[in-house]
Amino acid sequence: MTKIDAIVPAGGHGKPDDPLYPLVKDGPKAMLPVAGKPMIQWVLDALGGSDRVGQVVVVGLPPDTGLTCGDKPVHYVPNAGSMVVNARAGLTRLAELNPASTCALWASADIPGVRPEHVDWLVDTCLQTDDDIYYCVIERAVMEARYPASRRSYTRLKEMTVCGGDMNMFSMRLARGVHPLWEQITEARKNVFKQAALFGFEPLWLLLTRQLTARRAEELVEKRLNVRARLIVCPYAEIGMDVDKPFQYEIVVKDLEGRAATG
Repeated sequence: MTKIDAIVPAGGHGKPDDPLYPLVKDGPKAMLPVAGKPMIQWVLDALGGSDRVGQVVVVGLPPDTGLTCGDKPVHYVPNAGSMVVNARAGLTRLAELNPASTCALWASADIPGVRPEHVDWLVDTCLQTDDDIYYCVIERAVMEARYPASRRSYTRLKEMTVCGGDMNMFSMRLARGVHPLWEQITEARKNVFKQAALFGFEPLWLLLTRQLTARRAEELVEKRLNVRARLIVCPYAEIGMDVDKPFQYEIVVKDLEGRAATG
């Protein structure tokens, strides 16, 4: 069975203008206690329980945090700055650790509801093709059935209404170069219309008129960034349930405490 190494970005710290600041203060968001353990530990438990994952690189935390990932090796890379720079630092470290690696799994530290079976599904699905970027989306009906009060931001494509997932896969080819547009996309990541505008008039118009299809979105990314992109429609809302605000924190704490109570 092919094993995929994983990157867990955890460089974010609390800032006074952050909705989670009252909970994390100036500390790392990834270490926010959630139902008895650091938020990132729930993600590492999911990766550690998946037999599709090899080793893990945590970006942005020191190695003395006491985190574990089952019996899998955990390596640490210092916070390098922006999300794009951290992503490249993580990919570069994985390439050093495993030169034969072809893909890397990207798992955000703030999706504590994710489980090993979700990781297995995503890796297996992505490995069906040879693309550079695999981007997960979750349909609104799936998200709201699992987390009715999550209040996620949604994008209306022609064939479905979706929100973004926080576990994706990348080809190790991306470790050898970063398109300058990546920084702009990262800065606009919370606003899908700003993202579309970066690619020109056509995607913005298609999005505004609800005529943008998943396949056309892939083609536009491929043309603009010179990478092969694939949109993955994910059936697991947990991959998209990130903790950005206090009410979302309360939702996942209640959910995980309930999971623990029922075994």
